[in-house]
Amino acid sequence: MQELVNDLRSFKLSGMVSSLSERLHYAQNNKLGYQEFLSLLCEDEKSNRRDNNYKRRVNAAKLPASKNLEDFDFTFQPSIDAKIINDLAICKYIDVGENVIFIGDSGTGKTHLAIGLAKKALAREYSVYFTTVSDMLYNLHIAKADNSYHKKIKQLINYDLLILDELGFKQLPKYSADDFFTVISKRYENKSTIITTNKDFTDWNEIFADELLSRAIIDRVMHHSYIMNINGKSYRMNKSKNGGIK
Repeated sequence: MQELVNDLRSFKLSGMVSSLSERLHYAQNNKLGYQEFLSLLCEDEKSNRRDNNYKRRVNAAKLPASKNLEDFDFTFQPSIDAKIINDLAICKYIDVGENVIFIGDSGTGKTHLAIGLAKKALAREYSVYFTTVSDMLYNLHIAKADNSYHKKIKQLINYDLLILDELGFKQLPKYSADDFFTVISKRYENKSTIITTNKDFTDWNEIFADELLSRAIIDRVMHHSYIMNINGKSYRMNKSKNGGIK
Protein backbone atom coordinates (compact mmCIF):
# COMPACT_ATOMS: atom_id res chain seq x y z
CA MET A 1 0.00 0.00 0.00
CA GLN A 2 2.75 2.46 0.93
CA GLU A 3 4.60 1.67 -2.29
CA LEU A 4 1.42 2.40 -4.26
CA VAL A 5 0.97 5.71 -2.42
CA ASN A 6 4.58 6.64 -3.13
CA ASP A 7 4.12 5.86 -6.81
CA LEU A 8 0.99 7.99 -7.01
CA ARG A 9 2.83 10.85 -5.32
CA SER A 10 5.74 10.51 -7.74
CA PHE A 11 3.23 10.76 -10.61
CA LYS A 12 1.83 13.93 -8.92
CA LEU A 13 -1.60 12.32 -8.47
CA SER A 14 -2.29 13.91 -5.10
CA GLY A 15 -6.06 13.70 -5.54
CA MET A 16 -5.84 9.94 -5.82
CA VAL A 17 -3.49 9.76 -2.85
CA SER A 18 -5.86 11.66 -0.56
CA SER A 19 -8.89 9.50 -1.41
CA LEU A 20 -7.24 6.12 -1.99
CA SER A 21 -7.92 4.60 1.42
CA GLU A 22 -11.53 5.81 1.48
CA ARG A 23 -12.14 4.58 -2.07
CA LEU A 24 -10.67 1.16 -1.28
CA HIS A 25 -13.06 0.69 1.62
CA TYR A 26 -15.96 1.88 -0.49
CA ALA A 27 -15.04 -0.45 -3.35
CA GLN A 28 -14.73 -3.43 -1.01
CA ASN A 29 -18.00 -2.73 0.81
CA ASN A 30 -19.93 -2.18 -2.41
CA LYS A 31 -18.16 -4.89 -4.46
CA LEU A 32 -17.10 -2.47 -7.17
CA GLY A 33 -15.34 -3.71 -10.28
CA TYR A 34 -11.85 -2.55 -11.21
CA GLN A 35 -13.16 -0.14 -13.83
CA GLU A 36 -15.61 1.52 -11.43
CA PHE A 37 -12.94 1.80 -8.75
CA LEU A 38 -10.47 3.38 -11.17
CA SER A 39 -13.13 5.77 -12.47
CA LEU A 40 -13.79 7.01 -8.93
CA LEU A 41 -10.10 7.62 -8.34
CA CYS A 42 -9.79 9.49 -11.64
CA GLU A 43 -12.78 11.66 -10.74
CA ASP A 44 -11.15 12.46 -7.39
CA GLU A 45 -7.98 13.48 -9.18
CA LYS A 46 -9.84 15.72 -11.63
CA SER A 47 -11.78 17.34 -8.79
CA ASN A 48 -8.59 17.97 -6.84
CA ARG A 49 -6.91 19.55 -9.85
CA ARG A 50 -9.91 21.79 -10.50
CA ASP A 51 -9.83 22.94 -6.87
CA ASN A 52 -6.10 23.60 -6.96
CA ASN A 53 -6.37 25.44 -10.27
CA TYR A 54 -9.17 27.61 -8.88
CA LYS A 55 -7.13 28.43 -5.76
CA ARG A 56 -4.12 29.40 -7.90
CA ARG A 57 -6.22 31.67 -10.09
CA VAL A 58 -7.91 33.28 -7.08
CA ASN A 59 -4.51 34.00 -5.51
CA ALA A 60 -3.19 35.38 -8.81
CA ALA A 61 -6.26 37.63 -9.23
CA LYS A 62 -5.25 39.74 -6.19
CA LEU A 63 -8.83 40.59 -5.25
CA PRO A 64 -8.72 43.11 -2.37
CA ALA A 65 -11.78 41.64 -0.63
CA SER A 66 -14.34 38.86 -0.92
CA LYS A 67 -17.51 40.44 -2.30
CA ASN A 68 -20.37 38.46 -3.82
CA LEU A 69 -22.98 39.70 -6.26
CA GLU A 70 -25.57 37.86 -4.18
CA ASP A 71 -24.82 40.21 -1.27
CA PHE A 72 -25.23 43.42 -3.27
CA ASP A 73 -28.23 45.50 -2.20
CA PHE A 74 -29.83 46.58 -5.47
CA THR A 75 -32.72 48.18 -3.59
CA PHE A 76 -30.30 50.71 -2.11
CA GLN A 77 -28.96 51.54 -5.60
CA PRO A 78 -32.03 51.43 -7.89
CA SER A 79 -30.08 53.11 -10.71
CA ILE A 80 -28.30 49.78 -11.28
CA ASP A 81 -30.20 47.33 -13.45
CA ALA A 82 -29.94 44.02 -11.57
CA LYS A 83 -30.90 42.11 -14.73
CA ILE A 84 -27.86 43.45 -16.59
CA ILE A 85 -25.56 42.51 -13.70
CA ASN A 86 -27.05 39.00 -13.58
CA ASP A 87 -26.56 38.67 -17.33
CA LEU A 88 -22.93 39.76 -16.94
CA ALA A 89 -22.47 37.11 -14.23
CA ILE A 90 -22.80 34.46 -16.95
CA CYS A 91 -19.57 35.92 -18.41
CA LYS A 92 -20.61 35.97 -22.08
CA TYR A 93 -19.10 39.46 -22.32
CA ILE A 94 -15.68 37.96 -21.66
CA ASP A 95 -16.02 35.53 -24.55
CA VAL A 96 -16.52 38.43 -26.98
CA GLY A 97 -14.09 40.92 -25.41
CA GLU A 98 -16.63 43.44 -24.15
CA ASN A 99 -15.98 45.92 -21.33
CA VAL A 100 -17.89 47.02 -18.24
CA ILE A 101 -17.65 50.58 -16.92
CA PHE A 102 -19.00 51.53 -13.49
CA ILE A 103 -19.31 55.29 -12.99
CA GLY A 104 -20.29 56.72 -9.62
CA ASP A 105 -19.23 58.49 -6.48
CA SER A 106 -17.12 56.86 -3.80
CA GLY A 107 -18.94 54.23 -1.75
CA THR A 108 -21.72 53.53 -4.25
CA GLY A 109 -20.75 49.89 -4.83
CA LYS A 110 -18.58 50.06 -7.95
CA THR A 111 -15.76 47.95 -6.54
CA HIS A 112 -18.19 45.50 -4.91
CA LEU A 113 -19.79 44.83 -8.30
CA ALA A 114 -16.40 44.54 -10.01
CA ILE A 115 -15.16 42.00 -7.45
CA GLY A 116 -18.43 40.09 -7.63
CA LEU A 117 -18.11 39.78 -11.42
CA ALA A 118 -14.46 38.78 -11.00
CA LYS A 119 -15.47 35.89 -8.73
CA LYS A 120 -18.04 34.73 -11.26
CA ALA A 121 -15.34 34.76 -13.93
CA LEU A 122 -12.91 32.83 -11.73
CA ALA A 123 -15.57 30.19 -11.07
CA ARG A 124 -15.85 29.73 -14.84
CA GLU A 125 -12.09 29.23 -15.15
CA TYR A 126 -11.19 32.61 -16.69
CA SER A 127 -7.95 34.31 -15.72
CA VAL A 128 -8.56 37.51 -13.76
CA TYR A 129 -6.39 40.30 -12.37
CA PHE A 130 -7.48 43.17 -10.11
CA THR A 131 -5.46 46.34 -9.61
CA THR A 132 -6.03 50.00 -8.87
CA VAL A 133 -5.09 52.24 -11.78
CA SER A 134 -2.44 54.00 -9.68
CA ASP A 135 -0.78 50.70 -8.67
CA MET A 136 -0.75 49.41 -12.24
CA LEU A 137 0.80 52.57 -13.62
CA TYR A 138 3.34 52.81 -10.81
CA ASN A 139 4.44 49.21 -11.40
CA LEU A 140 4.73 49.82 -15.14
CA HIS A 141 6.82 52.95 -14.50
CA ILE A 142 9.17 51.01 -12.19
CA ALA A 143 9.37 48.18 -14.74
CA LYS A 144 10.96 50.54 -17.25
CA ALA A 145 14.01 50.77 -14.98
CA ASP A 146 14.63 47.02 -14.72
CA ASN A 147 13.69 46.13 -18.32
CA SER A 148 10.59 44.15 -17.31
CA TYR A 149 8.16 46.65 -18.85
CA HIS A 150 7.25 44.60 -21.93
CA LYS A 151 6.82 41.47 -19.83
CA LYS A 152 4.39 43.27 -17.51
CA ILE A 153 2.48 44.76 -20.44
CA LYS A 154 2.17 41.28 -21.95
CA GLN A 155 0.84 39.93 -18.65
CA LEU A 156 -1.74 42.72 -18.41
CA ILE A 157 -3.04 42.25 -21.95
CA ASN A 158 -3.31 38.47 -21.64
CA TYR A 159 -5.71 38.27 -18.69
CA ASP A 160 -9.20 37.24 -19.77
CA LEU A 161 -10.57 39.88 -17.40
CA LEU A 162 -8.59 42.89 -16.16
CA ILE A 163 -10.17 45.08 -13.46
CA LEU A 164 -8.88 48.65 -13.22
CA ASP A 165 -10.18 50.23 -10.04
CA GLU A 166 -10.31 53.89 -8.98
CA LEU A 167 -9.69 55.68 -12.26
CA GLY A 168 -9.99 59.44 -11.84
CA PHE A 169 -8.92 60.13 -8.28
CA LYS A 170 -6.00 62.17 -9.57
CA GLN A 171 -4.62 63.47 -12.84
CA LEU A 172 -2.10 61.18 -14.51
CA PRO A 173 1.29 62.40 -15.73
CA LYS A 174 1.86 62.10 -19.48
CA TYR A 175 4.02 58.97 -19.28
CA SER A 176 1.39 57.19 -17.15
CA ALA A 177 -1.42 58.22 -19.48
CA ASP A 178 0.58 56.72 -22.37
CA ASP A 179 0.95 53.46 -20.42
CA PHE A 180 -2.78 53.40 -19.69
CA PHE A 181 -3.52 53.88 -23.39
CA THR A 182 -1.12 51.06 -24.27
CA VAL A 183 -2.92 48.60 -22.01
CA ILE A 184 -6.37 49.66 -23.20
CA SER A 185 -5.49 49.69 -26.90
CA LYS A 186 -3.80 46.28 -26.83
CA ARG A 187 -6.77 44.71 -25.01
CA TYR A 188 -9.29 46.46 -27.29
CA GLU A 189 -11.70 43.96 -28.90
CA ASN A 190 -9.58 41.05 -27.67
CA LYS A 191 -9.97 40.94 -23.89
CA SER A 192 -12.48 42.29 -21.39
CA THR A 193 -11.78 45.11 -18.97
CA ILE A 194 -13.83 46.38 -16.04
CA ILE A 195 -13.16 49.99 -15.05
CA THR A 196 -14.50 51.74 -11.96
CA THR A 197 -14.34 55.53 -11.98
CA ASN A 198 -15.77 58.54 -10.18
CA LYS A 199 -15.56 60.65 -13.34
CA ASP A 200 -18.07 60.82 -16.17
CA PHE A 201 -16.58 60.49 -19.66
CA THR A 202 -17.01 64.23 -20.20
CA ASP A 203 -14.52 64.79 -17.36
CA TRP A 204 -11.84 62.31 -18.46
CA ASN A 205 -9.77 65.18 -19.88
CA GLU A 206 -9.10 66.07 -16.25
CA ILE A 207 -7.55 62.62 -15.76
CA PHE A 208 -5.31 62.40 -18.83
CA ALA A 209 -4.54 66.10 -19.43
CA ASP A 210 -4.29 65.44 -23.17
CA GLU A 211 -7.49 65.85 -25.13
CA LEU A 212 -6.42 63.72 -28.10
CA LEU A 213 -5.19 60.90 -25.88
CA SER A 214 -8.28 61.11 -23.70
CA ARG A 215 -10.51 60.90 -26.76
CA ALA A 216 -8.62 57.87 -28.07
CA ILE A 217 -8.94 56.08 -24.71
CA ILE A 218 -12.65 56.89 -24.37
CA ASP A 219 -13.32 55.70 -27.91
CA ARG A 220 -11.81 52.29 -27.19
CA VAL A 221 -13.28 51.99 -23.71
CA MET A 222 -16.84 52.86 -24.74
CA HIS A 223 -16.93 50.67 -27.84
CA HIS A 224 -18.46 47.26 -27.04
CA SER A 225 -19.09 48.26 -23.43
CA TYR A 226 -21.75 48.04 -20.76
CA ILE A 227 -21.78 51.48 -19.14
CA MET A 228 -23.49 51.85 -15.79
CA ASN A 229 -23.95 55.20 -14.10
CA ILE A 230 -24.62 54.72 -10.39
CA ASN A 231 -26.62 57.68 -9.15
CA GLY A 232 -27.03 56.83 -5.51
CA LYS A 233 -25.87 57.38 -1.97
CA SER A 234 -22.76 55.95 -0.37
CA TYR A 235 -23.12 52.56 1.33
CA ARG A 236 -20.31 53.45 3.70
CA MET A 237 -21.89 56.73 4.73
CA ASN A 238 -25.23 55.00 5.24
CA LYS A 239 -23.65 52.34 7.46
CA SER A 240 -21.74 54.99 9.39
CA LYS A 241 -24.94 56.90 10.15
CA ASN A 242 -26.54 53.69 11.37
CA GLY A 243 -23.58 52.65 13.51
CA GLY A 244 -22.33 50.03 11.07
CA ILE A 245 -18.79 51.36 10.87
CA LYS A 246 -16.65 51.94 13.93
